[in-house]
Amino acid sequence: MALDTQEIIDRLASHAKSLGLFDQVNKHEPKTAPGRGLTCAIWVERIDPAGTLSGLKSTTGRITFNVRISTRMQQMPQDGIDPNVVRATDALIRAYSGDFTLGGAVLAVDLLGMGGGQGMFAQAGYLRMNETSIYRSITLWVPLLVADLWAQAE
Repeated sequence: MALDTQEIIDRLASHAKSLGLFDQVNKHEPKTAPGRGLTCAIWVERIDPAGTLSGLKSTTGRITFNVRISTRMQQMPQDGIDPNVVRATDALIRAYSGDFTLGGAVLAVDLLGMGGGQGMFAQAGYLRMNETSIYRSITLWVPLLVADLWAQAE
């Protein structure tokens, strides 16, 4: 089985788009400042074997994506910035939890770390795109398990 990252990214992005919360959903890490409103960006972070789910004939893989939600810090009311970003993060976690296999593209969204690594989590922070553009962001770490990804030599 080959790792079809395009299909997986498309399915992750489809969930984000379907929520109707984002002005932009990018399938890459942005190199320039995003526009106004909430932006979602999705890109590959890590690929590794999931030892606890692998056997002697094949290795299950874990591919982890960053799904970053961001919005400008220079907007009003400032008291609404974190609630908006957290609301979008919650909606994405709910969407990925509700479509556990991403429509059959993966074995599972590794919500709780059953593949032997870190489960899904979100980390808040700030993102500086240039000298004047600062964004409040939450990066959702989304590990996905792909069964029997690599054959092992006999």
